[in-house]
Amino acid sequence: KLGFINFGGPAGQIALMHQELVDKRRWISNGRYLHALNYCMLLPGPEAQQLAIYIGWLLNGNVGGIAAGVLFVLPAALLMLGLAWLYAVHADVAWVAAIFYGLGAAVIGIVGTAVIRIGGKALKHPILLVVAASAFVAIFVLQIAFPIVIVAAAIVGFVGTVRRPDIFTADPHDVAADESPTVIGDEGHESVPGLGRSAAVIGTGLLVWWGPLLVVALVRGREDVLTQEAIFFSQAAMVTFGGAYAVLSYINQATVQHFGWLDPGQMVAGLGLAESTPGPLILLTEFVGFLGAYRFPGGLDPVVAGSLGALVTVWATFAPCFLWIFLGAPYIEHLRGNARLNGALTGVTAAVVGVILNLAVTFGVQTLFDEVRRFEVISGSVPVPVLSTLDPFAAVVAAVAFIGLWRYRWNVVPVIAASGVAGVVFRYVAL
Repeated sequence: KLGFINFGGPAGQIALMHQELVDKRRWISNGRYLHALNYCMLLPGPEAQQLAIYIGWLLNGNVGGIAAGVLFVLPAALLMLGLAWLYAVHADVAWVAAIFYGLGAAVIGIVGTAVIRIGGKALKHPILLVVAASAFVAIFVLQIAFPIVIVAAAIVGFVGTVRRPDIFTADPHDVAADESPTVIGDEGHESVPGLGRSAAVIGTGLLVWWGPLLVVALVRGREDVLTQEAIFFSQAAMVTFGGAYAVLSYINQATVQHFGWLDPGQMVAGLGLAESTPGPLILLTEFVGFLGAYRFPGGLDPVVAGSLGALVTVWATFAPCFLWIFLGAPYIEHLRGNARLNGALTGVTAAVVGVILNLAVTFGVQTLFDEVRRFEVISGSVPVPVLSTLDPFAAVVAAVAFIGLWRYRWNVVPVIAASGVAGVVFRYVAL
């Protein structure tokens, strides 16, 4: 279900999972959810998909993790494959923008709800509120790198455990006594990490990750675009810290300027598709992989080459996520009772609220206003919308979605569906 409706980039997907798994289905407690999220925020790659793998692993072991991770991304990957084909063959994606026009506005309401719900449960002390606000200012205003913000928050929590254990070691995410119990509560996990298990996970993970890509390299040769994509996106999977937009900046620089697989206009079109379709924003890489191989097919039919390029790119991007989770999650769970670790993760939890708020504000400004200017502030710059360019339709949809989800607890599926229909009607009927 989430694989079909997880719009809005990382913030929207994390919000949807929190609403479905914590608030609605009660599969996992808020504390365990945020504990898992903290770990995933420290990893390279798409944190929302990694969070899905982590929670699936908590619920049903390795099988649950594989099922959750695959199904979380598969619907969007298939959709992006179809859209990349349409773009490559017809070079016209205007109808996509029309269909998803309303969805972008609805996502603002979804993410806004997540900020309030997660922040309300996580920020139980003014000091934690200061950490969250500092993280927001650091990223939104000062444009400090995401990993630096998270590491700084972890250090604050680690040190705070010594100075103020009442704030940083007490779990600020406890479920209220009047709430129903969850399938996965705050008790420890049964898995006990060991060197033998870790070695097996590393060996299996590397074989699954690199095995198919080595076959591609042997069959197609070192200089073929498919091999180049396999190598580049595997490298990117190991070094792309800093959130989705930082990752996309790195990918844009390499694939447009260095490899020349796409031109700037094509990259912008791909980003628009990734922003307005379900699934991780990093699925832009699939679009890049398809177009790169489509434009340089190396003797293959362009559509076949493009499809193989998309498959190679998706595999290189998402296969490592399973390795990171299956290797590290048992250790993270085993150390849940460690006061210093819990203190560090409490600091990270507070910072994550600021990070999600940053994504919400950034996405909101870009979606609700047609013109946005950047103003220099200290060592960075902030986007400031031109108020006269406010999109009334988007503002109304965002407000209705937020009020419905927060005040009346509407189901997110009809909200997304209705917003999409409203966008199409407004673009093609009302105008």
